[in-house]
Amino acid sequence: MDVVSKIAALALSLAGTGDPGAFTDAVYANAAGERAYKLYVPAGPRQRPMPLVVMLHGCAQQGADFARGTRMNALAEKHGFLVAYPEQSQKANPQRCWNWFNATDQKRDSGEPSIIAGITQRVAKEHGIDSKRIYIAGLSAGGAMAVIMGNLYPELYAAVGVHSGLPFAAADDLPSALAAMKGEYARPRKGGAPLPVIVFHGDRDAIVHPVNAAEVVLQATQRAPAFASVAPGAALAASVAKADAGNGNGRSYTRTVHRRGGDQVLAEQWLVHGLGHAWSGGDPEGSFTDKDGPSASEEMLRFFRAVR
Repeated sequence: MDVVSKIAALALSLAGTGDPGAFTDAVYANAAGERAYKLYVPAGPRQRPMPLVVMLHGCAQQGADFARGTRMNALAEKHGFLVAYPEQSQKANPQRCWNWFNATDQKRDSGEPSIIAGITQRVAKEHGIDSKRIYIAGLSAGGAMAVIMGNLYPELYAAVGVHSGLPFAAADDLPSALAAMKGEYARPRKGGAPLPVIVFHGDRDAIVHPVNAAEVVLQATQRAPAFASVAPGAALAASVAKADAGNGNGRSYTRTVHRRGGDQVLAEQWLVHGLGHAWSGGDPEGSFTDKDGPSASEEMLRFFRAVR
């Protein structure tokens, strides 16, 4: 990240998003450490209890930047829900990446998962959130951590949104993380208890190979060890109810919906053609966004509402 980009990111972290609700800062701490987080509460009277969406930023990002890029606060204002943005610290990771590749940070009630869960639980308690409508989503390293949270805390979250992320427990150190980002898994991994998941990925992502999206879906649909006997990109075992192609805001996409039995949706996968490592349909004032393509934020919210 160059000096100009760092200054711009700092300015975004200090500024609001221009939305009418309250966008506040707080800090949560437990035995694993402490992290700051931002919380958006929409303005005006709302039907209660409201849902909560927890958003995990990618590397080199912070809460305000991620909020701006995803436009999630504006959607919270429109649809009536709260948004929490846990923030990684530079002390924990110099690039502000969530440490999804550390074994400690892949365990329930340990490391960063315990902190993110703690933030979620605090916000839910303080604001009387509907416990059945708490969702978590993230981009890149944040997407990988969102998968971890969904696997470790299935009673806390109702569904997971993943953009340009990686499957659960795909690595346990930096070398294996770099390999996993290329779609190469060093050793077999068992999944946890995956939740319904919606996955977005660009087919021109040069940072996190799009095969990782297929692996996230594979874990959610098979609900069994994903890497022991299945090579990256292998055909999904779950029944495919619908696969369609379309055009959204200047980019074509292929969407595949996986169901179990009748109407139970296990996963929804969006492969956005021509998209790199960026949030589809995002605000260009935020980092790692692409204004073109279907709105990942709106589609994730639609999916969340459908699986509640």
